[in-house]
Amino acid sequence: MAQRKKYRCAQCGYEAYDYEGRGFMGQRIESVSCPDCKTIQPLVVGGIIGDSAPSFSSLAGRLCLNCGSDRIRPWDHHTCPKCGGQMEFTGDSDFWT
Repeated sequence: MAQRKKYRCAQCGYEAYDYEGRGFMGQRIESVSCPDCKTIQPLVVGGIIGDSAPSFSSLAGRLCLNCGSDRIRPWDHHTCPKCGGQMEFTGDSDFWT
């Protein structure tokens, strides 16, 4: 099962979702951190989409969905992009496809 989990920064209250598992078309969603706009963004990778559009097969060459920066990095699931504080799982989750 694919789950979407909510995280919140203990210091500043910033919230973001992280996605686990694969969708019904074989895709996964990678959470990336952007140092320019200080957000966590979800990028679709692989699956049928990646098969038909090779640029979606990995994070290479991808841009931040919020500001267009090319400096995105995989999110470490701990560090808040806004203040550098500790992001913690809130216990809230649901399913995604």
